Amino acid sequence: MKKLKLAVVAFLASLFIGANAFADTVGVLNYKNVLMSYNYAKETIKLLDNKETELQQYMLDKEKQYKNLANPVERKSFEEKVQREYKSKVDALSKMRVQKEEEIFNNIMAVAKRVATQKKIDVIVDSSVVLTGGIDITNEVVSGLNNK
Repeated sequence: MKKLKLAVVAFLASLFIGANAFADTVGVLNYKNVLMSYNYAKETIKLLDNKETELQQYMLDKEKQYKNLANPVERKSFEEKVQREYKSKVDALSKMRVQKEEEIFNNIMAVAKRVATQKKIDVIVDSSVVLTGGIDITNEVVSGLNNK
C-alpha cells in the first residue's frame, strides 16, 4: 500500500512538473495603444489623411471646371478624363495605404519580437483577447519603436 501511495504521489508530481515544463510565458500587447503612441504611425496617418483631403480638393476643383464647360462634347470628354485621373489617384492612394500599414505592422512585430526575446516571452497576444494574466510589453514596444 505504501508503494502505491508513493507511486501516485510521484505520478502527480511528474504531472505538475511536466505541465510547468511545457507552459509558455505569455506577453500581452495592446496593439491599439501601440498604434496611437507610435510616432511614425501617427505621422503616416496624417500623411494619408492629407492625401485624402488633396483628392477631395481635386474633385472640387474639377467640378468647378466642369461647370464652366458649355459644350456637351467637351463636358463628356472632360468627365471621362477626370474619371480616369481620379481612379488612378485613388488606386495610388490605396496602394500607399496598404504599403504603409504593412510597414508599420512589420516595425511593430520586429520590436515586439525583440522585447519578447529580451524578456524570455514565448508567446505574445493582443490584450483584447486576454482577461487576466500575461506580461504587458506595450510600453517597452512603444519605447523601442519611438527610439528607433
